[in-house]
This record gives sequence, structure tokens and C-alpha cells, in this order.
Amino acid sequence: MFHWVAKLFASENKDLRKRIYFTLFALGIFCLGSGITIPWASVLYEELGFLEIFNLMSGGGLKSFSIFALGVSPYITASIITQLLQMDIIPYFKELKEQGYVGRQKIQKINRYLAIIFAFVQAYVISIFYLNTNDVMVMIKTSLVMTAGTSFLLWLGDQITKKGIGNGSSLLIMAGIIQSMPSIFTGAFQSFISSGTYNMGIGISLFALFIIIYLVVLVGIIWVTLAERRIPIQYANHTTSAYGAQSSFLPIKINSAGVIPIIFASIVLTIPSTIAGLIKNNGATEFINKYIVYTTPTGFLLYVILIMFFGYVYTYMMMNPEEMSKDLNKRGGYIPGVRPGNDTSKYISNSIGKLTIVGSIFLVILSGLPILIANVSSLPSSVTIGGTGILIVVGVAIETYKQIESGLVSRSYKKRRRTR
Repeated sequence: MFHWVAKLFASENKDLRKRIYFTLFALGIFCLGSGITIPWASVLYEELGFLEIFNLMSGGGLKSFSIFALGVSPYITASIITQLLQMDIIPYFKELKEQGYVGRQKIQKINRYLAIIFAFVQAYVISIFYLNTNDVMVMIKTSLVMTAGTSFLLWLGDQITKKGIGNGSSLLIMAGIIQSMPSIFTGAFQSFISSGTYNMGIGISLFALFIIIYLVVLVGIIWVTLAERRIPIQYANHTTSAYGAQSSFLPIKINSAGVIPIIFASIVLTIPSTIAGLIKNNGATEFINKYIVYTTPTGFLLYVILIMFFGYVYTYMMMNPEEMSKDLNKRGGYIPGVRPGNDTSKYISNSIGKLTIVGSIFLVILSGLPILIANVSSLPSSVTIGGTGILIVVGVAIETYKQIESGLVSRSYKKRRRTR
């Protein structure tokens, strides 16, 4: 680790350090803007339901109605929708996917336009539900400010991607989550030690146990994020004998879907309560609060089933075994002991299915842990162990680390070539 840091501060890596400094500066602007509240809006005290995850991504800006209240969540929504449309749902999007770099650029432009539209719609709906006013002009002004904030963050994310390190949008999400993390430990400290609920010795022991469990969960998330099954692949070398065939592997992650199943499950569970709130039906609201909300036993069971379901659906949409088998066959590759074609597709599908079960169970544990702890303990809602936020942080941090490491290795290689 120290050797890696020493290489980073070497003279030949000056441009890489500038990229890191620029990234930190841009993230600092985001954190500063997250604390600027829209003057005529008020802080929210009620629960946000599935919007809690977007509040987390914006560094708590949604509850405070900051200028960056929506963060880049509308862009994430737009990206998910266009990803789904590329799965042979709309031919135009599938054609863009097959066009390579040019197609990706067009999809990125579509994502930005959709993100701005979604931002305004989402901001207006939030203003209707959570802003304590009936003044339409105030709601429109609030929606425009929040949309402008999201537009600025999209531009800032692009600047980080071009002039900084890592994916700009992902780093902004990670910064928002990290910004809200100190409240977890300060809340736990106050609950166990400062509140006087426990005597000093027991309070300190419980706080230490809380930190240990948090670190164990963090290590588990890192392990699952990096874990993958490597299916051996061989490529026939047509220029030499069979003994000269090139060997490789097909990596399949345990959790290929990321946090998408949790987001989808949360949205589905919140739809009934949103409809009940719009029609103002007290009977429906009471039924939903008793059986559908994921803090209830039946709601939690439904939440688990939805996570497992969306985990399977999204994984198979993103990793189509038939397309993977065809692509492997086109490149002259095959799995040892498995016939090309339908047998290879079934083999890959079976492998993905088994790994998806493990990955979905992991997501269930990760998302269910904060709910269970909140129900069996007296800790405030801001104090959580696990959750989707830390999964996002770990994933983005690993990808950013790999990009920095790749930059260091490439610069070191170029230096050795020049000295020869």
C-alpha cells in the first residue's frame, strides 16, 4: 500500500495527481452545494419511503430541499430505462448498442435529455407531496431549482470523467453517501454512551460491538463485490498446433445486478401507498401500513421476494446466455468439455442462475439488516448497519482504485520503454 502511494507521488505521475486533485475539488463543490437549502423550502421530518435511497445518494439533500436535492438520481433512472430498452424491446436502441462507440455516445445524449425531464417531473411530484404549500408558482420554482441542480451535477460529473479519475456520476453518488455516514456513528455514540440509557462500561462495549459488526459487514461486502466465478475458455489458435491454443476465462460476478433489484423492490412497494395518498382512502392507507410497508412482517417478506425476483430478471437481461454463447462461438472460443451452441448457452445459464441465488441472498441480507436492527433495538433510524449505500460506496471505490492502479502501471511501463 505504501509502495503504491509512493509511486503516486513520483515525478512521472504529476498529471495523475492533478486528476486526483481536480476530482477532490469537484466533489468538494458537490458537498458544499448539498448544504445550500432552497430559501422558500423547509426541512422534511417525515419518512421518504423508497426515496430514502435517493436522499442518501444526495448526501441528505432531499430532506433539506437543497439545490442538489435530486443528485444524479434522474440520470440513473434514465440509464436504467435505456439499458432495458436495448434488450431488443425497441429496435432503435438495440441498433445503437451494436454501433459501438458512436452508439454509446448517442445513448449518453439521450440519457441526459431524459434525466432533465425526469428531474423536473420528480422534483414537481416531491414538491406536491412534501412542500408545505399550495402555491403552484412556489412548487414550479422549487422544481426548476432542483432541475438546474441536477443539470449542473451532470455537467460536473462529465468534467470529473474527462479531467479527473473514475466515473463522475458514480463518484458524486459515493460522495453523497459518505457525506451522510458520520451521522451513523455519532448517532450510535449518542445512543450507547451519551444518552445515559446504559452505564458507561456497557455503553462503550455496545458501541465497540457496533463498530466491529459494521467492519465485518464492510469486509463481507468487499468480498462479495470482488468474488466471481471464472469459467475456463479456450481459443483455437489456427496458426499453430492444438498445443498452442490460447487459454482464458469468462468471469461471472456473484452480484452482477448491483443495487438495482433493491431499488426496483423499494419502488414497487411504495406504489400502493402513493396511490392511496393520491386518492385519500383511509381504509387503503391503513391496510398498506399494516401489511405492505416493509417494516411489517408481511411487507418484509414481500420485499425479500421482490429483491430475489428482480435480481434474477435484471441479471438475465444484462447477461444473456444465448448472446454470450454466440459471441464466444464467433471468436472461436469454447468451454472445455461443453459442446458449442445450445449446450454452451445452457451451461452459462446454469452458472449464472446458481450465482444469482447467492447474490440475491446477499442483497436480501444487506437490505434487511437495517430493518431488522431498527425493529429489535432502540437505535434511531439514522443509525444503520449494512444497507445499499455502503454497497455503492464499495463498488465505486474498487473501480476508482483499479483505474488509478491502471494509470500507474501504464505510466511505469512507458517510463521503462523510454529508458531502454
